[in-house]
Amino acid sequence: MTADDSYGRLDDDYPAYTMGRAADMLGTTQGFLRAIGEARLITPLRSEGGHRRYSRYQLRIAARARELVDQGTPIEAACRIIVLEDQLEEAQRINAEYRRAATSDAPPAPA
Repeated sequence: MTADDSYGRLDDDYPAYTMGRAADMLGTTQGFLRAIGEARLITPLRSEGGHRRYSRYQLRIAARARELVDQGTPIEAACRIIVLEDQLEEAQRINAEYRRAATSDAPPAPA
């Protein structure tokens, strides 16, 4: 990993976007962002003044939720689908590690 890669990774988690800016970027309303926050899909950080701040990573999750809602999925169901997709991806990653470890006769890396 280069220094540039590490800075990019930090940027993904940095809460740089206000609620208004995040809503504009996603083409949605602030109410939508509040709703996915209430559903605990994302938890924005708060500024010292109590204002919500979103990271790029959170905006990608919110964009996925918006895709599902735009397709007619209720917001609560969209949030649950995203959580389940994330859990499935993690399980597949762990399974792949176990398969690699089994073929190399090495113990699996801890999760």
